[in-house]
Amino acid sequence: MAIIGLLFFIMGFFTWINGPLIGFVKLAFNLDDVNAFLVPMAFYLSYFFLALPSAAVFKRIGMKRGMALGLLVIAAGAVVFGQFVSMRVYPGALTGLFVIGAGLSLLQTAANPYISIVGPIESAAQRIAWMGICNKVAGILAPLLLGAVVLSDVGGLAQSLQTADAATREALLDGFAHKVHAPYMVMAGVLAVLAVGILRSPLPDIRASDVNRSEGATERSLTSFPHLWLGVVCLFVYVGAEVMAGDAIGTYGAGFNLPADQTKFFTSFTLVAMLLGYVAGLVLIPKFISQQRYLAISASLGIVFSLCAYATHGYVSVGFVAALGFANAMMWPAIFPLAIRALGPATERGSALLIMGIAGGAIIPQAFAVLKEHHHFQLVFAALMVPCYLYILFYGLVGHRVGLGKGKAE
Repeated sequence: MAIIGLLFFIMGFFTWINGPLIGFVKLAFNLDDVNAFLVPMAFYLSYFFLALPSAAVFKRIGMKRGMALGLLVIAAGAVVFGQFVSMRVYPGALTGLFVIGAGLSLLQTAANPYISIVGPIESAAQRIAWMGICNKVAGILAPLLLGAVVLSDVGGLAQSLQTADAATREALLDGFAHKVHAPYMVMAGVLAVLAVGILRSPLPDIRASDVNRSEGATERSLTSFPHLWLGVVCLFVYVGAEVMAGDAIGTYGAGFNLPADQTKFFTSFTLVAMLLGYVAGLVLIPKFISQQRYLAISASLGIVFSLCAYATHGYVSVGFVAALGFANAMMWPAIFPLAIRALGPATERGSALLIMGIAGGAIIPQAFAVLKEHHHFQLVFAALMVPCYLYILFYGLVGHRVGLGKGKAE
């Protein structure tokens, strides 16, 4: 559990640093919002393309080696990203983010089913909640560290660029972009050391297909598990909503002309709310409420907070967006175990399909960036978020039971 918790910390750090990175690349590469939002798109699309290959890798080389490989891939991506950003080559920087996402895909494909089936499936949401706390603590720290080390006085830099001549402007941007180089090289080195540590760790190998099976389970096609496919869609819209609340909140706040020196920290506010949501989930699940019922309540809160964000303005509206973190907190911990329930020998492949659903974090925020060029950003935000939460509500109430017998569904 401690080792997997460390991996979730790493996943959280590299995932939630994308929020302030959107503002960073927008300034460093002189981009509009649509091109700046290629940051989450490049990152999250890697899950779609590499989740199934990741499952094949784990089947061939085993869990420990696969996780070590994932850490090394993230390290390589950090080197590529840091190098190309310092050179101000945006396609190269996006390539680095894609490689980082590839490494995280390896870790996610193993860690989520592992923590789901290491104990009773009915209490899986509680275990994943502990992992989520590790993930979100890292997510809170990532924007703060990037803000302190790289984005310090970003507002002053933006003002200096407005009055600088062409040569001075380029020099200022070169110096700003180069700030990211050393931190990413250090992170790459730390990850390489951790990869060696994973190989030497006492982490046991658990075969999901041997543990997560119903009585008399036999090899079945994934098409015979409709609750899994509905779960893939559910994770797609959930991750899209989560990234909107976490990574897009800075851009949302900028729509009210809030200062950049403040918007760079907004992602941390969302993650603090998520951390509170995980604590609530740990207290309530499964002792007082089932994970599927809590999922439905969380989706209902998401709808309410999204509508309140639309109905208000300024810091109050941003506060409701941050509060979506509380609503989102227990969604992944509930959706994932519900979707892989009773898959038996198909668990590894089913888990990989669910990881592919993380691509929602690429598509939905990019839709926000494009649509807000033509419509008011608050309307676009609400029009994207409310349908996402309505579908999650459906899955929590009905979708997770489709195709399962009554005994297995309850």
